[in-house]
Amino acid sequence: MKHVSETELTHTIDALIKQEQLPLSYVETVRKTILPLADHILECRARLGRPVIIGIHGAQGTGKSTLTLFLRDILSRHRHCPTASFSLDDLYLTRAERQSLAHTVHPLFQTRGVPGTHDVALGLQVIDRLVHAGHGDHTAIPVFDKAMDDRVPRSHWPVFHGPAEVVLFEGWCVGARPERDGAALQAPVNRLEAEEDPGGHWRRYVNDCLDASYRALFDQLDSLVMLKAPAMASVLEWRRLQEHKLAERQKNAPEQGEGGAGAHPLRIMSDAEVARFIQHYERVTRTCLAEMPGRANVLIEVAEDHTLGLPRFRTP
Repeated sequence: MKHVSETELTHTIDALIKQEQLPLSYVETVRKTILPLADHILECRARLGRPVIIGIHGAQGTGKSTLTLFLRDILSRHRHCPTASFSLDDLYLTRAERQSLAHTVHPLFQTRGVPGTHDVALGLQVIDRLVHAGHGDHTAIPVFDKAMDDRVPRSHWPVFHGPAEVVLFEGWCVGARPERDGAALQAPVNRLEAEEDPGGHWRRYVNDCLDASYRALFDQLDSLVMLKAPAMASVLEWRRLQEHKLAERQKNAPEQGEGGAGAHPLRIMSDAEVARFIQHYERVTRTCLAEMPGRANVLIEVAEDHTLGLPRFRTP
């Protein structure tokens, strides 16, 4: 496979680092972690002889969206491998659908994020269309607006042209498996579960979703990449830091007129609200931290300062 020049690759890396406001040291991360991962994906594609679906798993704050962006641009622009990407977050049910779920199943489903709050059928449909598209076909990629807490109208979804040789699918619980220990599932892991789901109905429903529709979605993966956080405490601290940065950015942003880009500013959570929010994800996150490193095709340790370690590859 013909590669473009090293100079052009360097230019792309530098431009992405500037665009994402990353430290210049991220160049080393790209060279030591992301480029070997791109080669792994190409090897997977060549070995299977067909388009491949690559799952990128990582708890909040691990940098999976940034990793996905670099991989997509490097593969598409410098490895001549048409690559599409989308996030589990963009498959959220609409606000009206989640309100209905909260009313009919459990009030905690009003908060988006856990298994049960995504349109799994839509995800399967997008993957199928991307890999089976003809050269003249277009595939719309769903988008969820977190500021509005609702799905963006289909007319505003970005479009991928032609067939994808690689599909990058990233998300905090991508590849997660259900708990099999009924006693462990019944015992609350935090205050949210103890006080707002004392009977365990919400967490059992989440677990059942992982064992059914989400299993069908994750079974599409040809390779699973795990960005492993140091611990659950790190995930909480990173999420708090993210809110602090959002608050600072919003405070310093120029005011927008009605209907402008700032018409739907993100609501900033307090530290206490962040702690409660993260508790929605804690059970699944802890389970993944415990069992996924032993089966992920690629394991990348994430340090406390968010730097990525060298990828460790499992033999196919």
